[in-house]
Amino acid sequence: METHHIDSQPIGFDVIRKVLDPDVRLQLSDEARQRVARCREYLDDRIEHGGEPIYGVTTGFGSLCNHSISRTDLSTLQRNLVMSHACGTGDEVPEEIVRLMLFLKIQSLAYGHSGVRMETLDRLVDFFNHGVYPVIYSQGSLGASGDLAPLAHLSLPLLGLGEVWYKGERTDAGELMARLGWVPLKLAAKEGLALLNGTQFMAAYGIWALTRVFDLSLWSDLTGAMSLEAYMGRSDPFFEQVHRVRHHPGQLETAENIRNILEESVLMKEKRNYVQDPYSFRCIPQVHGASKDAISYVAGVFLNEMNAVTDNPTLFPDDDLIISAGNFHGQPLAMSLDFLSIALAELANISERRVYRLISGTRGLPSFLVANPGLNSGFMIPQYAAASIVSQNKQLCTPASVDSIESSQGQEDHVSMGANAAVKCITVLQNLERVLGIELLTACQALGFRDTEKAAPALKKLYNDFRKEVPFIRNDTLMYREMHKAQAFIQETRPEVYIKKSPA
Repeated sequence: METHHIDSQPIGFDVIRKVLDPDVRLQLSDEARQRVARCREYLDDRIEHGGEPIYGVTTGFGSLCNHSISRTDLSTLQRNLVMSHACGTGDEVPEEIVRLMLFLKIQSLAYGHSGVRMETLDRLVDFFNHGVYPVIYSQGSLGASGDLAPLAHLSLPLLGLGEVWYKGERTDAGELMARLGWVPLKLAAKEGLALLNGTQFMAAYGIWALTRVFDLSLWSDLTGAMSLEAYMGRSDPFFEQVHRVRHHPGQLETAENIRNILEESVLMKEKRNYVQDPYSFRCIPQVHGASKDAISYVAGVFLNEMNAVTDNPTLFPDDDLIISAGNFHGQPLAMSLDFLSIALAELANISERRVYRLISGTRGLPSFLVANPGLNSGFMIPQYAAASIVSQNKQLCTPASVDSIESSQGQEDHVSMGANAAVKCITVLQNLERVLGIELLTACQALGFRDTEKAAPALKKLYNDFRKEVPFIRNDTLMYREMHKAQAFIQETRPEVYIKKSPA
């Protein structure tokens, strides 16, 4: 089994893909252990000898921050915090995202600015390494003061409370810990707050989405190129010169991708008797490119967040400082997740428009892509399904981050709603996969009415690979099965197989 060592080095999406593998284990470096131990010693010393109150350590939480807590009750305060904040509801968080939440929480605490004990951090590592995944619910976080409710559910099993998934079985956390020989933790001062404050719920959703989004952006170029070739569209809107004078990186990249995909296409060289294509074909570089640029921006935000300390108060032993501030506020992620949803929805939007054109009975293609329309409805209703999905995406793209609601008796008077932005972003992503599956299914059907031997080699390979899963449809059949196969093909196949990248 491969081991990932947690140290002070910045991590990227390569590490994220690595730790999503259930066979990968975590190990804290000696450097990380020293940082965590030093921070805890500093906190204990401040509690013992410092006279001033420390928020959430010797005081209550939120609007109760002016209530002092006796030293004998500090551990009870932290236990009560975890129990009282575990108020999640809604659907369960998928296991992959729970695994990411565990990793991100471990990564953040290991920087040594949170004041947790080594035994607490080690137990989180035990959960990760043994595949013990707390049951967490998707609703309940306001995305400020951190993802309080989801992270409370993540933390409950440390105390022997709540439920977990283990080897495909949902079980009581206390019972599983007894079975594994683990003793429930008794939290020390500050530990409950360190566990609950943070952005690891919304960050895990966003980071997981980004591991899929890069592929889906390329799939959009592939399905768009196949639709263009099947529709007998023009190649000149993709010439480098026109994009070079507008400068946008995503637009340049998209046009280059389309040129590379369509390289050596005989169909694209055949004479056209029309001078323009509809925008859904002609403006692929501009639309796909804008989404690429948005995705790049969002990836940068989440790259910062996966390397961040986001709990509160933040401890700086070297500077003799304990600062109560707002790193738990999810606004950077909330706005980025809304932006990402819009970027993905637009890829689906233009994809559906290309499907509509392919079934329109123009440019030598039969109506609804069947030889005998009337007796057969053909591809009429897959386009309906895509239109319905696109419409839902538009509704989901109402920004969560522009909303706020006062909580904690006014102490927390502006919140990010980043958790809601995160959950609906995943739905938009999954909808994009469905629409691209419908476009791939439709574009392959349309290309089947052309001479596929004249298709670009890259698209001919894609066509032949897809035909191993989904046949050319001559008469009406159970279309939902073929749509599901098309979506699975996109989910399970790396687009790089079909896109030749130019040398940097």
